[in-house]
Amino acid sequence: YVCSTWGNNHFKTFDGDVFQFPGFCEYNFVSDCREAYKEFSVHIQRALNSNGHPQIQYILLKVKDTMIYMKPNLVVADGRIVKTPYYTSGVLIESNEIYTKIYAKLGMVLMWNQQDALMVELDNKFNNHTCGLCGDYNGIQIYNEFINGDASYNSITYGNMQKISNPKAKCVDPDETQALPSCNEHRDECQRLLTSPAFADCRLRLNLEMYIQACMQDKCACNGKDDSFCLCSTVSEYSRQCSHAGGRPGQWRTQSFC
Repeated sequence: YVCSTWGNNHFKTFDGDVFQFPGFCEYNFVSDCREAYKEFSVHIQRALNSNGHPQIQYILLKVKDTMIYMKPNLVVADGRIVKTPYYTSGVLIESNEIYTKIYAKLGMVLMWNQQDALMVELDNKFNNHTCGLCGDYNGIQIYNEFINGDASYNSITYGNMQKISNPKAKCVDPDETQALPSCNEHRDECQRLLTSPAFADCRLRLNLEMYIQACMQDKCACNGKDDSFCLCSTVSEYSRQCSHAGGRPGQWRTQSFC
Protein backbone atom coordinates (compact mmCIF):
# COMPACT_ATOMS: atom_id res chain seq x y z
CA TYR A 1 0.00 0.00 0.00
CA VAL A 2 3.05 2.27 0.10
CA CYS A 3 5.09 3.93 -2.60
CA SER A 4 8.19 5.90 -1.69
CA THR A 5 11.16 7.79 -2.99
CA TRP A 6 14.28 8.70 -1.02
CA GLY A 7 17.97 9.53 -1.02
CA ASN A 8 19.92 9.23 -4.20
CA ASN A 9 16.91 9.06 -6.56
CA HIS A 10 15.57 5.72 -5.31
CA PHE A 11 11.95 4.73 -5.88
CA LYS A 12 9.89 1.84 -4.57
CA THR A 13 6.60 1.18 -6.36
CA PHE A 14 3.40 0.02 -4.71
CA ASP A 15 4.13 -3.43 -6.13
CA GLY A 16 7.59 -3.55 -4.55
CA ASP A 17 9.95 -2.79 -7.44
CA VAL A 18 12.92 -0.69 -6.37
CA PHE A 19 14.66 1.35 -9.04
CA GLN A 20 16.83 4.42 -9.47
CA PHE A 21 15.80 7.33 -11.66
CA PRO A 22 17.95 10.49 -11.60
CA GLY A 23 15.58 12.94 -13.33
CA PHE A 24 15.31 16.64 -12.45
CA CYS A 25 12.11 17.53 -14.32
CA GLU A 26 8.61 17.54 -12.84
CA TYR A 27 7.22 14.02 -12.77
CA ASN A 28 3.96 12.28 -12.03
CA PHE A 29 4.78 10.47 -8.78
CA VAL A 30 1.34 8.89 -8.51
CA SER A 31 -2.08 9.74 -9.91
CA ASP A 32 -5.48 8.22 -10.27
CA CYS A 33 -5.41 7.29 -13.95
CA ARG A 34 -8.96 6.34 -14.70
CA GLU A 35 -10.36 7.92 -17.83
CA ALA A 36 -13.27 9.76 -16.26
CA TYR A 37 -12.94 11.87 -13.12
CA LYS A 38 -9.49 11.60 -11.58
CA GLU A 39 -9.55 11.84 -7.79
CA PHE A 40 -5.95 12.87 -7.10
CA SER A 41 -2.45 13.44 -8.45
CA VAL A 42 0.97 13.94 -6.83
CA HIS A 43 3.77 15.58 -8.84
CA ILE A 44 7.34 16.04 -7.62
CA GLN A 45 10.46 17.83 -8.74
CA ARG A 46 13.97 17.27 -7.44
CA ALA A 47 17.00 19.54 -7.60
CA LEU A 48 20.53 19.35 -6.22
CA ASN A 49 20.95 21.06 -2.84
CA SER A 50 24.02 23.06 -1.77
CA ASN A 51 25.88 19.82 -0.94
CA GLY A 52 25.25 18.45 -4.41
CA HIS A 53 22.69 15.90 -3.23
CA PRO A 54 19.24 15.42 -4.79
CA GLN A 55 16.42 16.84 -2.73
CA ILE A 56 12.71 17.18 -3.42
CA GLN A 57 12.26 20.82 -4.31
CA TYR A 58 8.48 20.85 -4.35
CA ILE A 59 5.44 18.60 -4.31
CA LEU A 60 2.22 19.46 -6.09
CA LEU A 61 -0.83 17.61 -4.82
CA LYS A 62 -4.28 17.80 -6.32
CA VAL A 63 -7.12 16.15 -4.40
CA LYS A 64 -10.43 16.47 -6.24
CA ASP A 65 -10.57 20.26 -6.72
CA THR A 66 -8.07 21.27 -4.05
CA MET A 67 -4.52 22.23 -5.12
CA ILE A 68 -1.71 22.02 -2.55
CA TYR A 69 1.83 23.15 -3.28
CA MET A 70 4.60 22.31 -0.79
CA LYS A 71 8.18 23.39 -0.42
CA PRO A 72 10.30 22.90 2.72
CA ASN A 73 8.55 24.92 5.46
CA LEU A 74 5.92 26.25 3.07
CA VAL A 75 2.39 25.05 2.32
CA VAL A 76 0.20 26.81 -0.23
CA ALA A 77 -3.42 25.65 -0.50
CA ASP A 78 -5.53 26.91 -3.39
CA GLY A 79 -3.17 29.79 -4.00
CA ARG A 80 -2.67 31.08 -0.47
CA ILE A 81 -0.01 30.35 2.13
CA VAL A 82 -1.51 28.48 5.06
CA LYS A 83 -0.43 27.67 8.60
CA THR A 84 -0.61 24.05 9.71
CA PRO A 85 -2.56 22.21 10.97
CA TYR A 86 -4.88 23.18 8.12
CA TYR A 87 -8.10 21.51 6.99
CA THR A 88 -9.90 21.97 3.71
CA SER A 89 -12.61 19.84 2.09
CA GLY A 90 -11.50 16.34 3.06
CA VAL A 91 -7.78 17.12 3.37
CA LEU A 92 -5.84 17.60 6.62
CA ILE A 93 -2.29 19.01 6.52
CA GLU A 94 -0.04 18.71 9.57
CA SER A 95 3.63 19.50 10.00
CA ASN A 96 6.40 19.57 12.58
CA GLU A 97 10.13 20.36 12.28
CA ILE A 98 10.80 17.12 10.41
CA TYR A 99 7.71 15.95 8.53
CA THR A 100 4.81 17.35 6.59
CA LYS A 101 1.88 14.92 6.61
CA ILE A 102 -1.29 15.06 4.57
CA TYR A 103 -4.35 12.90 5.17
CA ALA A 104 -6.95 12.82 2.40
CA LYS A 105 -10.35 11.35 3.11
CA LEU A 106 -10.43 9.60 -0.26
CA GLY A 107 -7.87 7.10 1.10
CA MET A 108 -4.40 8.61 0.90
CA VAL A 109 -1.70 9.56 3.41
CA LEU A 110 1.34 11.49 2.22
CA MET A 111 4.44 11.97 4.36
CA TRP A 112 7.43 14.13 3.34
CA ASN A 113 10.55 14.74 5.43
CA GLN A 114 10.93 18.14 3.70
CA GLN A 115 14.15 16.88 2.18
CA ASP A 116 14.74 13.75 0.14
CA ALA A 117 12.08 11.28 1.28
CA LEU A 118 8.42 11.05 0.32
CA MET A 119 6.04 8.21 1.14
CA VAL A 120 2.47 7.84 -0.14
CA GLU A 121 0.09 5.28 1.29
CA LEU A 122 -2.98 4.55 -0.80
CA ASP A 123 -6.20 2.67 -0.14
CA ASN A 124 -6.45 -0.57 -2.09
CA LYS A 125 -9.60 0.67 -3.81
CA PHE A 126 -7.08 2.26 -6.20
CA ASN A 127 -5.59 -1.13 -7.18
CA ASN A 128 -4.97 -1.17 -10.93
CA HIS A 129 -6.00 2.48 -11.24
CA THR A 130 -2.75 4.38 -10.67
CA CYS A 131 0.06 5.53 -12.92
CA GLY A 132 3.31 7.45 -12.49
CA LEU A 133 6.64 6.56 -10.91
CA CYS A 134 4.75 4.53 -8.28
CA GLY A 135 3.45 2.14 -10.92
CA ASP A 136 0.02 0.67 -11.56
CA TYR A 137 -0.58 -0.90 -8.10
CA ASN A 138 -1.75 -4.20 -9.60
CA GLY A 139 0.16 -6.35 -7.11
CA ILE A 140 2.50 -7.77 -9.76
CA GLN A 141 6.12 -6.63 -9.81
CA ILE A 142 7.60 -5.54 -13.14
CA TYR A 143 4.41 -6.06 -15.16
CA ASN A 144 2.95 -3.04 -16.90
CA GLU A 145 5.72 -0.87 -15.46
CA PHE A 146 8.92 -2.37 -16.86
CA ILE A 147 7.27 -4.95 -19.12
CA ASN A 148 4.17 -3.91 -21.05
CA GLY A 149 2.93 -6.30 -23.72
CA ASP A 150 5.97 -7.03 -25.87
CA ALA A 151 7.87 -3.93 -24.80
CA SER A 152 10.32 -3.81 -21.92
CA TYR A 153 11.69 -0.61 -20.40
CA ASN A 154 14.68 0.15 -18.24
CA SER A 155 14.15 2.37 -15.23
CA ILE A 156 15.40 5.50 -17.01
CA THR A 157 13.02 5.04 -19.96
CA TYR A 158 10.20 4.34 -17.54
CA GLY A 159 11.01 7.45 -15.50
CA ASN A 160 11.23 9.68 -18.56
CA MET A 161 7.76 8.53 -19.60
CA GLN A 162 6.37 10.06 -16.38
CA LYS A 163 7.54 13.59 -17.15
CA ILE A 164 4.92 16.34 -16.95
CA SER A 165 5.11 18.31 -20.16
CA ASN A 166 5.94 21.92 -19.52
CA PRO A 167 7.24 23.95 -22.48
CA LYS A 168 8.93 26.45 -20.14
CA ALA A 169 10.81 23.84 -18.10
CA LYS A 170 14.58 23.84 -18.49
CA CYS A 171 15.46 20.27 -17.71
CA VAL A 172 17.12 17.44 -19.59
CA ASP A 173 15.91 13.84 -19.71
CA PRO A 174 18.46 11.45 -18.18
CA ASP A 175 20.24 9.31 -20.79
CA GLU A 176 18.45 5.98 -21.22
CA THR A 177 21.59 4.20 -22.41
CA GLN A 178 23.63 4.92 -19.28
CA ALA A 179 23.85 1.86 -17.05
CA LEU A 180 24.19 2.48 -13.33
CA PRO A 181 27.35 1.05 -11.70
CA SER A 182 27.10 -2.18 -9.70
CA CYS A 183 29.05 -0.94 -6.64
CA ASN A 184 29.73 -4.39 -5.20
CA GLU A 185 32.70 -3.23 -3.16
CA HIS A 186 30.27 -1.60 -0.70
CA ARG A 187 28.14 -4.70 -0.11
CA ASP A 188 29.72 -5.72 3.21
CA GLU A 189 29.42 -2.30 4.77
CA CYS A 190 25.80 -1.85 3.65
CA GLN A 191 24.86 -5.30 4.86
CA ARG A 192 26.45 -4.57 8.23
CA LEU A 193 24.52 -1.30 8.61
CA LEU A 194 21.16 -2.85 7.72
CA THR A 195 21.52 -5.99 9.79
CA SER A 196 22.65 -4.25 12.96
CA PRO A 197 20.88 -5.38 16.17
CA ALA A 198 18.69 -2.25 16.03
CA PHE A 199 16.95 -3.72 12.98
CA ALA A 200 16.39 -7.23 14.35
CA ASP A 201 12.62 -6.71 14.22
CA CYS A 202 12.79 -5.65 10.56
CA ARG A 203 14.52 -8.60 8.92
CA LEU A 204 11.40 -10.65 8.21
CA ARG A 205 9.21 -7.68 7.36
CA LEU A 206 11.10 -6.19 4.42
CA ASN A 207 13.12 -7.30 1.42
CA LEU A 208 16.59 -6.60 2.82
CA GLU A 209 18.39 -7.09 -0.48
CA MET A 210 16.61 -4.12 -2.11
CA TYR A 211 17.87 -1.79 0.58
CA ILE A 212 21.40 -3.23 0.46
CA GLN A 213 21.45 -2.52 -3.28
CA ALA A 214 20.17 1.04 -2.75
CA CYS A 215 22.78 1.64 -0.04
CA MET A 216 25.53 0.35 -2.35
CA GLN A 217 24.41 2.76 -5.08
CA ASP A 218 24.45 5.61 -2.55
CA LYS A 219 28.01 4.81 -1.53
CA CYS A 220 29.11 4.66 -5.17
CA ALA A 221 27.47 7.95 -6.08
CA CYS A 222 29.19 9.67 -3.18
CA ASN A 223 32.65 8.55 -4.28
CA GLY A 224 33.90 7.67 -0.82
CA LYS A 225 32.55 10.81 0.89
CA ASP A 226 31.17 9.88 4.28
CA ASP A 227 28.65 12.65 4.71
CA SER A 228 25.36 11.71 6.29
CA PHE A 229 23.38 11.72 3.05
CA CYS A 230 25.52 8.97 1.54
CA LEU A 231 25.32 6.78 4.61
CA CYS A 232 22.01 7.56 6.19
CA SER A 233 19.31 8.13 3.62
CA THR A 234 18.73 4.46 2.78
CA VAL A 235 19.16 3.38 6.41
CA SER A 236 16.51 5.99 7.36
CA GLU A 237 14.18 4.68 4.67
CA TYR A 238 14.69 1.10 5.87
CA SER A 239 13.79 2.23 9.38
CA ARG A 240 10.67 4.12 8.18
CA GLN A 241 9.48 1.19 6.07
CA CYS A 242 10.07 -1.21 8.97
CA SER A 243 7.92 0.94 11.31
CA HIS A 244 5.29 1.15 8.63
CA ALA A 245 5.25 -2.65 8.31
CA GLY A 246 4.57 -2.93 12.05
CA GLY A 247 8.20 -3.44 13.11
CA ARG A 248 9.99 -1.63 15.90
CA PRO A 249 13.44 -0.50 14.84
CA GLY A 250 15.73 0.17 17.80
CA GLN A 251 17.84 3.27 18.32
CA TRP A 252 20.27 3.14 15.41
CA ARG A 253 21.31 6.78 15.28
CA THR A 254 24.22 7.79 17.52
CA GLN A 255 26.14 11.01 18.25
CA SER A 256 28.65 10.05 15.57
CA PHE A 257 26.38 8.28 13.05
CA CYS A 258 23.48 9.96 11.21
